[in-house]
Amino acid sequence: MPETTPATASSSAADAPKLQRVLTLWDLILYGIVLIMPIAPIPLFGLAQKLSNGHAVTAILIAMVAMTFTASSYGRMSALYPSAGSAYAYVGRGLSHHLGFLAGWAMFLDYLLVPLICTIYGALTVYRLVPQVPYAVWAFLFAASMTFINLRGIRATSRFNMILLAIMMVVVCAFLGMAVRFLFGAQGWHGLFAVEPFYTPSTFHLPAIATATSLAALTYGGFDGVSTLAEDVVNPKRNVLVATVLVCLFTGVFGGLQVYLAQRVWPDYTSFGNLETAFMDVAHRVGGNLLFHALALILIVANLGSGLSAQAGLSRLLFGMGRDNVLPRKFFAHLDEKHKTPTFNIWFIGILTFLGSLLLNYERTAELINFGAFLAFMGVNAATIRQYYFTAQPGHQRSFFRDALIPFLGFAFCLVIFLSLPISAKLLGASWFVVGLLYAAIKTKGFRNSLAPLDI
Repeated sequence: MPETTPATASSSAADAPKLQRVLTLWDLILYGIVLIMPIAPIPLFGLAQKLSNGHAVTAILIAMVAMTFTASSYGRMSALYPSAGSAYAYVGRGLSHHLGFLAGWAMFLDYLLVPLICTIYGALTVYRLVPQVPYAVWAFLFAASMTFINLRGIRATSRFNMILLAIMMVVVCAFLGMAVRFLFGAQGWHGLFAVEPFYTPSTFHLPAIATATSLAALTYGGFDGVSTLAEDVVNPKRNVLVATVLVCLFTGVFGGLQVYLAQRVWPDYTSFGNLETAFMDVAHRVGGNLLFHALALILIVANLGSGLSAQAGLSRLLFGMGRDNVLPRKFFAHLDEKHKTPTFNIWFIGILTFLGSLLLNYERTAELINFGAFLAFMGVNAATIRQYYFTAQPGHQRSFFRDALIPFLGFAFCLVIFLSLPISAKLLGASWFVVGLLYAAIKTKGFRNSLAPLDI
């Protein structure tokens, strides 16, 4: 057997496929904001108002604090392991290879469903506006658009995200301005500044707030996508942590402002005709038909941007798993020579997204998304505790508050949300895990071998 020398090992590491570090901190923050969507609270507004007895903004802000704990864990693990793969890499290196594979398998489900649900929602919305064109055609155009832009490379994805973000921000800021004018004109300063959206004694009920907070946590779904681009980022040990936390904070503050003003414009949460479109009613009240249709337009644009970003993140996750030979390396670790982009993965996701949009409906897809997401969140929090509190890190002084308590609170919050998922979502998610376990068992010959040579 030929001897492996340090020189050959170094040469092997140098020959491994690598992504190109071109993204700045600002690019990463924009990516995360578009993935979550700056209008993320809008679809949840009516239901959150009902569940919280009119305290939706309180639920969103509580969820912001809780999800920031998990965001901090993602950022800190990325400082230890600044590579593509996100939860797959962090749990695999922080806990065990097998658990890392399961975390990656859970993320695979989550990120595959995000572009899928965005395609379904976008295609249905446009189809209702232009029913002369079949739904399947709109679904194809959505999936094809996301695939084409991502094939142009991560820099093209970043530029397109900036355009989408600008469009969304124009309409949202128009809503904010019109809402302020409406409230000030009707009630003066009291219309703008009031404590009732945060705390109304007659309707404030802690169990109701807790239920609504579990729903409001969905507003932040996708922040972990920032860490999947760790190998595309300049100075990932700093920038991924900063971007992940800032994306959560921006989403909570900016989304909370939208919901606060909407609550002030329409304080009677029992009078909505349709909970799913309640925010549209608020927009119509402050801005008429023009703002109503503009908001409908950015919902379409936002779903295109979110699906585009999720496809980019998933392609990097598959690249990380392919490079570690967990998935077939020749296909999933392939990089385009020109754009340094995992083109095979992008095509693969695009095809699955289109086919899935023809086979699944919006409701079932939405139920499944959080199954994978919150399992991965719990894994990363647990890995953070083990790596920072129980394992000595060079130059790191252990802190119970930062290294154990904060990630534990993130883990506990995610566990509560996971347990509250519908039974149907748990059953379908469990079926997905059975497939993953069977694959892992075959790959490791009954778990006797290591699942992946996770080469840092």
